[in-house]
Amino acid sequence: MDISTQTTDASPPTPQPSAAQQKRNARGATRAGDRIFLGLSRGSGILLLVVMAAIAVFLAYRASLAISKDHGNFLTTFEWNTNLIPPVFGVAVLAFGTIVSSIIAMAIAVPIAVAIALFITHYAPRRLGGLVAYVIDLLAAVPSIVYGLWGALVLVPHMTGLFGWLNDYFGWTGIFSWDGGAPRSMLTVGVLLSIMILPVITNVSREVFRQVPQMHEEAALALGATRWEVIRMAVLPFGRSGVISASMLGLGRALGETMAVATVLSPDFDIHASLLNPGGGTFAQNIASKFSEATADGRDALIASGLVLFVITLLVNGAARIIIQRRAEYSGANA
Repeated sequence: MDISTQTTDASPPTPQPSAAQQKRNARGATRAGDRIFLGLSRGSGILLLVVMAAIAVFLAYRASLAISKDHGNFLTTFEWNTNLIPPVFGVAVLAFGTIVSSIIAMAIAVPIAVAIALFITHYAPRRLGGLVAYVIDLLAAVPSIVYGLWGALVLVPHMTGLFGWLNDYFGWTGIFSWDGGAPRSMLTVGVLLSIMILPVITNVSREVFRQVPQMHEEAALALGATRWEVIRMAVLPFGRSGVISASMLGLGRALGETMAVATVLSPDFDIHASLLNPGGGTFAQNIASKFSEATADGRDALIASGLVLFVITLLVNGAARIIIQRRAEYSGANA
């Protein structure tokens, strides 16, 4: 009797990667292209840190030279006169004006920008939404000097009626009292800055709202939610972190805006209780208006004020990152 033997085709054992190969796999760079891209990405990140450190060192060094010669208190003096011997200057007025004008701009721009983004993504027909988005993109491309000229020639004359109305009904607060002067004030600057940062916040918020999972909205609609309830329960929670990031981008531009503010504002070195009366100043506006005529010590003083603006910007962005990280666990993006 023939006995047939069955043989099984056993595949050869898979060779185990070497320790070096495992290390490269763990780092995600197994091919030459991956290693090149990894090196370029890492180098770009390191270069960014080096540039930021170089800027900080330069500003700190020049600021130390100026502050050592300052006869006043750099943080509290209401004066900027670098031509005196010894010079007297301080950033109290500049810090107040920069922060106040930026807060006004954010208070106006953020709600309008979010509303426009929601209209484009969830309410407007496709063609109308595309047209509105195109107009917003055009606003983002307008140079700041053009905004400044428009503000000086068009916005300032038309703010008289608003200032009169605010004075009549809210002048008793002191914040909106007006003595009838030219409306080249912090409120006008804030309105102009809000128009300038509106496209930035709108565009980023629009892209974030477009990333909302469709099934989240469909689930809400299936449960009987209205359009507004869908936005409130599904869209806004998902895009909260993105809206905060967009707002911080707009705030960064508002803090550092130069030519538009210098064109519209009538600066002085005093802090006014009213937002309607001319006066005040910002860091960027003061640097732009005084740099060309400043002496060596005056330029160092302006650089010192730039260091304060640099620190404020870093603090604002750091606070924004903390807020985003704390709210990320509640965001619909993690659902």
